[in-house]
Amino acid sequence: MKLHELSPAKGSKKEVKRVGRGPASGQGKTAGKGHKGQKARAGYSQRFGFEGGQMPLQRRLPKRGFNNIFAKEIVTVNVSDLEARFNDGDVVDADALIKVGLIKKAKDGVKVLGNGELTKKLDVKVNAYSKAAKEKIEAAGGSAEEV
Repeated sequence: MKLHELSPAKGSKKEVKRVGRGPASGQGKTAGKGHKGQKARAGYSQRFGFEGGQMPLQRRLPKRGFNNIFAKEIVTVNVSDLEARFNDGDVVDADALIKVGLIKKAKDGVKVLGNGELTKKLDVKVNAYSKAAKEKIEAAGGSAEEV
């Protein structure tokens, strides 16, 4: 196959509807724009959220809340996830969690939560643990070390 032999997939290309080309076309005379008014004029465009001069919705509603720029973003992982992705005796830290695909980035820290069961002995080294998670890791014979 050569470049000049390529053609688009059937149905992927659509003819542009030529409006205002006589009454027989079905889009003649006003070309689907109705009679007069702002929307019928050439060069018409309207900014997003414009409501014809009425106070727009985003300005009618009150502002709520705030965004704390100092808040820490902690990534959470459950013990059930550790059970599924790691083998007995593995060392679990932020890099290992990224490697197995449980988290994308460590951000400001990783916290292990206690949802699920753990039967494997794991050496977990992360920033924080819930009380239940720490108990489950240690009950399985592993260690829960805060980094």
